[in-house]
Amino acid sequence: MKPPAGMLGKGMTKIELGRLGIWCPWPLLDPELAKDVEELGYGTIWIGASPDDPDIPGRLLAATERVVVATGIVNMWRTPAEEAAAGYHRLNAAHGGRFLLGAGIGHREATQEYRSPYETMVGYLDRLDAEGVPAEGRVLAALGPKALRLAAERTAGAHPYLTTPEHTRSAREILGAGPLLAPEQKVVLEPDPVRARAIARQTLGRYLALRNYVASFERLGFTGDDFAGGGSDALVDALVAHGDVAAVAARLAAHLEAGADNVAVQVLTEAGGDPRPALRAIAGALL
Repeated sequence: MKPPAGMLGKGMTKIELGRLGIWCPWPLLDPELAKDVEELGYGTIWIGASPDDPDIPGRLLAATERVVVATGIVNMWRTPAEEAAAGYHRLNAAHGGRFLLGAGIGHREATQEYRSPYETMVGYLDRLDAEGVPAEGRVLAALGPKALRLAAERTAGAHPYLTTPEHTRSAREILGAGPLLAPEQKVVLEPDPVRARAIARQTLGRYLALRNYVASFERLGFTGDDFAGGGSDALVDALVAHGDVAAVAARLAAHLEAGADNVAVQVLTEAGGDPRPALRAIAGALL
């Protein structure tokens, strides 16, 4: 039997991910933020990017009691499957099964060894199998149909990054009713659209040069003109929820209505800004 939405089976127990989580780059995560996020009612902390510091998940888990900590994602080129598996077993044994292993292929432009991405993902999952990491204890970063189908067949589900509710709806159709679907959603809690888009473009720009994201945006109907100058207004508005808390909450709810089980909220701010006020406001609206 498949676990209910927002939950993953783990042996004889269940991992409750909650409807909302946060996504945060690993250098910005610390135990104090983890505790604050848990107190606000978020169910999952997605550790953004492949962490260079292997002790980060353990520190976040040690500082909390309920929240699930997930990697979003471990890069398959940088972290051997055997090393990822050892961390999975160690963290779950020490912290009551609250760790979820998210893994993915990364970007062609950032990886000299990048080749045969699909075969590499299959081989990595085979090695995790050999190391005793259960399918329900791992998720796959997946954007396109082929990767989504692999996520459904070999893992608990998919953790798509930089998508829209339209992508979530399509991904749910590909995954089927059972597997986890946990998209990331960027938000800027700023009512001025010009200022909000400027904040969004500070982050979006780097992704517009990455082939896998551009292909994903093209599948959503965007074209070359949308990728210039940090992204057209239409592209920015589609990828980053901005406005007052009601507008941001509506976008997050749209993912849930489209079939997401857990939405990973990434708050974008001015350089050096604190994400907590936005996370607090969103929690008040939806949690």
